[in-house]
Amino acid sequence: MKTFSRPNLRREEAKSKHRLNHQIKVPEIRLIDQDGKMVGVVTVKDALRMAEVRELDLVEISPNAKPPVCKILDYSKFLYDQQKREKAQKRQQQAQQMKELRFTWRTAQHDFNFKAKHAREFLEEGNKVKATVMFRGREITHQEVGEELLKRFIEELEDISKVDSPIKLEGRKLNVILSPDKTKMKKTAKDS
Repeated sequence: MKTFSRPNLRREEAKSKHRLNHQIKVPEIRLIDQDGKMVGVVTVKDALRMAEVRELDLVEISPNAKPPVCKILDYSKFLYDQQKREKAQKRQQQAQQMKELRFTWRTAQHDFNFKAKHAREFLEEGNKVKATVMFRGREITHQEVGEELLKRFIEELEDISKVDSPIKLEGRKLNVILSPDKTKMKKTAKDS
């Protein structure tokens, strides 16, 4: 049987996450041709012959299926298209950052309003906001004041956010995490 060679294919086969051509060791496979039409269950030898005639590769797409699903295609073009899709998905995914605002249990009203304004800006940009009330020394005995402060913070921003992680004590800090809520943001945008 004549083996066909394609430039750089051996290198691609070595680092591939798919099994190609002669790497497929099962007796029978479910074959899909280059047009996407189901050929049916055939032997690997027949599938390899069909791929050689068309000067394409036999690629194992779904190895866990019974029998495994293979497709006749140009493997280098397949990898290129796959990389393009992955890049497009990465572009669509917006990287969310966590912005932290720190309070003390005695934070004045003006400072509270100033930090809430910044938190609103962060949420509108699509970032998560972590509000922390820090306690020093014996201040930890006033946890209820810190909880009230964080509840007021949540109420201040409830029109554009949702609580991602409820108020909880971690060591000497009370934390709450808010994330932007797109539906609430749209609703407030329509109202104004």
